[in-house]
Amino acid sequence: MKVLLVDDEPLARSRLRRLLLAYPEWQVIAEAQHGAEALQLCQQHQPDLVLLDIEMPQLNGLEVARTLSELSIPPALVFVTAHPQHALDALQVAAAGYLVKPISAESLGQVLQRLAKPTRALLEAQKEKVIRYQLAGSIRQVPISAVLYLIAEDKYVRLVSTEGEALLEQSLKQLEQQYPQLLRIHRKALINREHFIALHQSTQGYQVELRGCCERLDVSRREVSRLKQLLQHRTL
Repeated sequence: MKVLLVDDEPLARSRLRRLLLAYPEWQVIAEAQHGAEALQLCQQHQPDLVLLDIEMPQLNGLEVARTLSELSIPPALVFVTAHPQHALDALQVAAAGYLVKPISAESLGQVLQRLAKPTRALLEAQKEKVIRYQLAGSIRQVPISAVLYLIAEDKYVRLVSTEGEALLEQSLKQLEQQYPQLLRIHRKALINREHFIALHQSTQGYQVELRGCCERLDVSRREVSRLKQLLQHRTL
């Protein structure tokens, strides 16, 4: 299991790295000294666990956690801090643990043991989500990872994926609520955020570019700011 250490204090990172030597199944693959660097390393290394300080320059740990929680498959987050008053904030970003400095070998071991134990919710979350639809009297399905975009057309929603096209009876709003990977770009369009790679501006407005898709989709003015922020976080 890959671990990213995030703390602006080198001695704190050194102590965590030393304590983790007792758990060879957890390998430290990188270290960050501030929040922006943590986001960059998460994108680069895809860690399974982030041991995260809260009080840091640039982006603090809670801001980093909120950004990571928007990923389709976020890493487990364990806060490691000298400030116990942030425990409630940690719960709100679904942290898997909260350790108060100085960290003891026992407290770290308890958190790691809990993370290593699979739960029913975790096993369900690891399953590939699919969108089901009916075609010629039979039920078909397409993995959410293969979906490129969805467009509302008359009484149906047209789904375009790397596997082809399909017509759905669910509304865009229902699909948006059910699948966090889907991102609103227009009142009549959703895209798969995992395929979103660029935002282009022309005299007609803004369009998104999707990986594996030759068509560019129009973006409403109210959604442009959110899409720019998403791209900015990916490049930090």
